[in-house]
Amino acid sequence: MASKVNNLTALVRTEFGKGAARRTRRDGLVPAVLYGHATDPQHLALDARAFAAVLRNDGTNAVLTLDIDGKSQLALTKSIVVHPIRRSIEHADLLVLKKGERVTVEVNIIVEGDAAPGTLVVTDSTYIEIEADALEIPENFVISVEDNQIDTQYYAKDVELPEGVTLMSDPEQLLVNVVEAPSEEELEADGEGTEPITEEGEAETQEEAESHEDSDDEESKDSDS
Repeated sequence: MASKVNNLTALVRTEFGKGAARRTRRDGLVPAVLYGHATDPQHLALDARAFAAVLRNDGTNAVLTLDIDGKSQLALTKSIVVHPIRRSIEHADLLVLKKGERVTVEVNIIVEGDAAPGTLVVTDSTYIEIEADALEIPENFVISVEDNQIDTQYYAKDVELPEGVTLMSDPEQLLVNVVEAPSEEELEADGEGTEPITEEGEAETQEEAESHEDSDDEESKDSDS
């Protein structure tokens, strides 16, 4: 359960726009917006390393205790934007929380184990939506496919939920499907007609990536800019 509350200092931002957001990131901070409960949105900046450490440890549904000008505010990490190349956090949306509040969030599904020989494990959905106390959000749900046979299927309704957690997804939402593994002949047939990537194509792909990186600062999402 994500019962741990992470303490972070949040600086109030007074400059807005893409240029201001880029300067914030260059200073080692993440632009963020805190909103909810009919309050005016607050434009904040979080220490990038500290915030990234919280997400690594507690996942994207991390609960934060923000120190904003000496005042404490409970918040839930609602969404983040990650740079497609550098993988750094570009922006965060934070939701105002109150103690005892229940929230609806998406929780990741982790598939573990090895199914029976001759099978292929297909993941149809990587998460389910639940409602839970904001301080008791599960970090993830594990589905074991150890020794599972062909045609074994797991649905959202099959996930064992802790007490106090309610499933919000469609109970019939397919999560994992164990199917027959394709034969070598089928794999070879699927590969026929596929053109190999040329050196020129690889160079063009690299140029596109570099172009994307150069233009990203102009086009990256910053909801308050």
